[in-house]
Amino acid sequence: MTFGQVLLVAVVAVPAVGAVATAAVPGDRAGRLVGTAAAALTLLATLPLVGGEHGWFGYGPRPAVQPWHQLDLTWVPGLDLRFHLGVDGISWPLVVLTALLTLLCCGYTLWRVPAGGGSGRALVALLLVVEVGILGTFLALDLVLFFLFFEVVLLPMYAIIAGWGGDDRRRAARKFALYTLFGSVLLLVGVYLVVAAAGTADLVALTGGAGLSRDTQLAAFTLLALAFAVKSPLWPLHSWLPDAHTQAPTVGSVILAGVLLKMGTYGLIRVAVGVAPEGARWASPVLGALAVAAIGIGGLVCLAQSELKRLIAYSSVGHMGFVLLGVATLTATGLQAALIGNIAHGVITGLLFFLAGAIKDRTHTGSLAELSGLRETAPRLAGLLGFAAVASLGLPGLAGFWGEAFAVVAAVRRGGPLWLTLAALAALGGALTAAYLLRLLRRVSHGRPSAAVAPLGPGLAGAELTAWAPLVVLALAVGLAPALVLSYASGPVEALLGVVP
Repeated sequence: MTFGQVLLVAVVAVPAVGAVATAAVPGDRAGRLVGTAAAALTLLATLPLVGGEHGWFGYGPRPAVQPWHQLDLTWVPGLDLRFHLGVDGISWPLVVLTALLTLLCCGYTLWRVPAGGGSGRALVALLLVVEVGILGTFLALDLVLFFLFFEVVLLPMYAIIAGWGGDDRRRAARKFALYTLFGSVLLLVGVYLVVAAAGTADLVALTGGAGLSRDTQLAAFTLLALAFAVKSPLWPLHSWLPDAHTQAPTVGSVILAGVLLKMGTYGLIRVAVGVAPEGARWASPVLGALAVAAIGIGGLVCLAQSELKRLIAYSSVGHMGFVLLGVATLTATGLQAALIGNIAHGVITGLLFFLAGAIKDRTHTGSLAELSGLRETAPRLAGLLGFAAVASLGLPGLAGFWGEAFAVVAAVRRGGPLWLTLAALAALGGALTAAYLLRLLRRVSHGRPSAAVAPLGPGLAGAELTAWAPLVVLALAVGLAPALVLSYASGPVEALLGVVP
């Protein structure tokens, strides 16, 4: 095996072994330490995956997928299924982001374990199992393997919400599970349709349509897009998200918003558009309209929210709308906007949920009406909240700007009355984003300290700074140098668009 193949196996195997070891080690804190060490090793294994035998920009028009590293082993010979893993410029930034956020969440539990029905080491073990599923989804180049990794996430995330969440956690966990299962059924039918018609599950061979008829591609894209819309989530299949975010513990919300939602948008690009490009072209106007509806409705709903975590949760609907708009344009600019929007949303919203959890832990409330005056008693926490909010609203120079701006530009470049109208409405939705986030800061940071905020002190725990600092740095770095993400993705995006009619 080459070094790259060893790394691919390690990226999936280390967190899996770490989860078992975390659950088996006697002692709660010792288990959390083992799990955090496993998460750290996983992050270290993801970093050298960049580049590889094809180089950073060594892409041609065929084949549409040229992994930097890949491992292709016989898995189920009778069904011609293979254990096929690979990484390229589309998946690698998401792989690193997943490993980073999991490490930060596992490390955070060394300082604070959320109240609930389980031990800290059980929570860390579940986080590592979720990491296995997410990383496997981003690395899988076999459609059946992709589906299996996609499903690994469901039960451990259900357990995290139901075991360590808020007062209404069980109802939120059930809602999350039911919606996700609905999407899973659609995904399974779509996978079966594609594999049965094409005679292969290899995503490298399938990208570009693999000779599938137009009718098959239309049906497959519809099934796959609906399945990924549930996971993303995209309007109007988003209603599980606010409840899950509001009730989940802080680390659960960070993983859920930071990377779990990206499984849907990544699947939309890699699988739905790649496998059924004719279906993508046929459905692109509908996807664009739904994206703009998500942006506008998400912004209006956020303006009406009175609970901190619920507002941040609904903001994800709007941000994912910009990602979908970029994908819907089926242009290089649009797909680049979607990819950098995914990374920016993971970094910024992960930071926002860390901060929301810190505020709620200190004040024991998430009501905006009870959180005024934060800058008077806890100016450092208020300052970080302000930074995360302006990054989320798309301030130029911070990570959130590029995805939203490029998505609007892509719609304008697509041209025609429909796309120009969608671009204008999306830009208006960006203004709504600024409105509800500035309202959030006015309600929470300004004014006289409320009874819940008055007892707070200005200090921040070292564990909090350790968990938040990488996200602050990344929000600045990606905002100032978007090539950190875009340079890796430019070749794969051009190759993918080369097979879209």
